[in-house]
Amino acid sequence: MTVPLLATVRPTAPSHGGFARVVVPVVTVLFILVLLLVPGLLSGIGPIDTTDAFLSPPSAEHWFGTDQLGRDVFSRTVFGARPVLAASLLGVVVAVVAGVALGVAAGVAPRWLNAVLMRAVDVLLALPVLLIALILIATAGSGVRSIVIALGVAFTPGFARVVEASVRKLRSAEYVQAAQVFGSTTLRTSVRHLLPNLMTEVVVLASSAVGWAVLTASTLSFLGLGVQLPQPDWGSDLAAGATSLATSWWLSTFPGAAITLTILLANFTGDQLMTLLDPREGIRLRQSLPRFLGRRPARGVRAGVPETGVPDTERKAA
Repeated sequence: MTVPLLATVRPTAPSHGGFARVVVPVVTVLFILVLLLVPGLLSGIGPIDTTDAFLSPPSAEHWFGTDQLGRDVFSRTVFGARPVLAASLLGVVVAVVAGVALGVAAGVAPRWLNAVLMRAVDVLLALPVLLIALILIATAGSGVRSIVIALGVAFTPGFARVVEASVRKLRSAEYVQAAQVFGSTTLRTSVRHLLPNLMTEVVVLASSAVGWAVLTASTLSFLGLGVQLPQPDWGSDLAAGATSLATSWWLSTFPGAAITLTILLANFTGDQLMTLLDPREGIRLRQSLPRFLGRRPARGVRAGVPETGVPDTERKAA
């Protein structure tokens, strides 16, 4: 009987922070869903409801204080996440769809067409993302829909370049060449053989792009090109409190902290997805989870593979 390969490999040292690798991304996704769908669960005060407390500092009644009109800053921070996150996520989705389609088309196209498409992508990559977004919004007008379109167009070249390079590498794989020998068309080969092998890179890149999209969307709102006051929005609230930062620091501090935390969590989630989708790191993570859960792995399990059915003599020989 042949001993499984993983059963003969000395298990690597468990990586620290394995439990956080699972919990933090899951909590982040759940928290984003709450902010998008039911922000009222976190704040019972309306974001545009006014009170008699004007420019009140943070207190037990108003955790983040109030603004010039007596509106609760915590409520505006919670409800202000919806337009920023919605525009960022939808913009990244548009960029993923357009970038993957353009990258695959360029990767399987003839050399002259590939050169034309990639030179156009290189021109767009040479321009700053914010500049592209500003040009598009100046043409289409301000609003969340314009921000979604601007983010989608601005982030498409990055996805297209990564996907095109991966497709060109995968075209030389044996299973792709075998499919073409057996009469598989270019479209069928792209859908059935190339796209599934690109999903790991696309998912990791998309999760990391969300943080940049949040920063860009907040910047556009800060410049007055997104959601207009009095509707809550992180960027517009940050701009509204910037003039009184010395006397009422909480007006801009908490929306700015929300933007920073969202970007950090998006980047952390992208890093953990890249780690989890790597087979070796996946084995390492599965080994570290029982330690964080206060359990010990079952005896006879080495490197995540049970040795059931392997005779003692063969196990000793291994």
